[in-house]
Amino acid sequence: MTTADYLLEAGSDGRPALVTGPTTLSYAELRSVSGRLLAALTRLGAGPGSRVGILGANSPFWVAAYLAILKLGAVAVPFPNSRTPEDVQAMQAVAGCRYLCVDERLLGRFRVGFGGEVQVVTDALLRAPGPSDWPSLTIDPDADAALMFTSGTTARPKAVRITGRNLRANTDSIIAYLSLTERDRIFALLPFDYCFGTSLLHSHLRSGGTVVLGGGFLYPEVTLDWLEATTATGLAGVPTLFQTLLRRTTFARRRLTALNKIQQAGGRLASPLIRELVTAAPGAEIFVMYGQTEATARLSYLPPALLDTRLGSIGRGIPGVTLSVLDASGAPVQPGQVGEIWAEGENISPGYLDDPEATAAKFPGGRLRTGDLATVDADCFIFIHSRETDFIKTAGYRVGAQQVEDCVLELEQVVSAAAVGIDDVTLGEAIRVYVTVRDAATFETHAVVQHCARRLARYMVPRDVVVLERMPVNSNGKVDKAELRRCAA
Repeated sequence: MTTADYLLEAGSDGRPALVTGPTTLSYAELRSVSGRLLAALTRLGAGPGSRVGILGANSPFWVAAYLAILKLGAVAVPFPNSRTPEDVQAMQAVAGCRYLCVDERLLGRFRVGFGGEVQVVTDALLRAPGPSDWPSLTIDPDADAALMFTSGTTARPKAVRITGRNLRANTDSIIAYLSLTERDRIFALLPFDYCFGTSLLHSHLRSGGTVVLGGGFLYPEVTLDWLEATTATGLAGVPTLFQTLLRRTTFARRRLTALNKIQQAGGRLASPLIRELVTAAPGAEIFVMYGQTEATARLSYLPPALLDTRLGSIGRGIPGVTLSVLDASGAPVQPGQVGEIWAEGENISPGYLDDPEATAAKFPGGRLRTGDLATVDADCFIFIHSRETDFIKTAGYRVGAQQVEDCVLELEQVVSAAAVGIDDVTLGEAIRVYVTVRDAATFETHAVVQHCARRLARYMVPRDVVVLERMPVNSNGKVDKAELRRCAA
């Protein structure tokens, strides 16, 4: 069995696999179009171990290309189409793909980044009749199945190796704790080139369910109309998505009676917004989760029933994953003490492509050092404190940015908030908070400073507040603090 067979095994031929616009593809049709792409890649010379890039928006073509690559035993390399051609060129320099599946409309913009020797298949292939091939193959589950780029900004992009065993282990865990079945219909807004988005595809295909391609989020009310019309049962997103839904749309006033599972990950959603989400979607279970690309996708979840008593926690490890919070000596921390989260499980990547030094630092002994600082309570529920890189050193104190951001988001006029440190001769770093708001014309920035002064220690109060029309985000929808720091400088 290949990884593609594993993902499609539970999908009955007549069941809907993908919904996009007015079109629905059954599992039989999805196997057929994937087979056509498989045949095309085989004709070009791709085989087991070949690195095959995928570049495009979420679409039946993207999904079919991904499945064809996994079926072939090749290595899928998703490139984010929202990045610049220069970014993609830097990623290709690391991945070294010899084949590329690409949306035809993007080919002109990105072609130069792949060089003349890369063999190309475009979505035009699906608009004309052609042979379909779905042979019986067996692939080593410990071979690389995908290379997923991390969202961090470094001089050299990091490509995380994901094996077939990693993918299957994480998918089985997700299906187990979400209790997914063929009746689940996920509304997929997250890009499939992002590990959180790919995990939605994996888990819902494997459970025989349906993936509704949600399109973009440029017009949120139109997106909500589509969510309602498709009777999607699931919605997943990063904090910026839920901030917008809750404070800039009619989400809370809609009767989304089919919606019964909401997944939140990709960063910490402030507690006030989680409370608003519970109120806005009373018929849905809300799963607060935590993960990393280096863990295939997911590492922990908080059961929805514990949101009241464990609000702010990322929960405990998902099935098959052991999470520990360790101090600098490697010993488990006591409740209330701060340590680093370490992870073990079959979903942990074997490392970065062609980067033994970074692999040794991130995956010592096959375990994952997440780089996230956290505390635990008496029952071993984990509470993220901050990333080591997200502290602001001001007036001799180390301030976690998220604590300031949570306080700012208690103000209902604020849609999103990001705290960063800016150079200050006296303090070392002063705290600046960037915000987006519901109505800039009536918003007064001094109200943020006054609110923080009432709720926080003096050294944690922001020196100034800057209102933005739109918060800069990376290709995964997470706030790009590096860009904010560049703006501040």
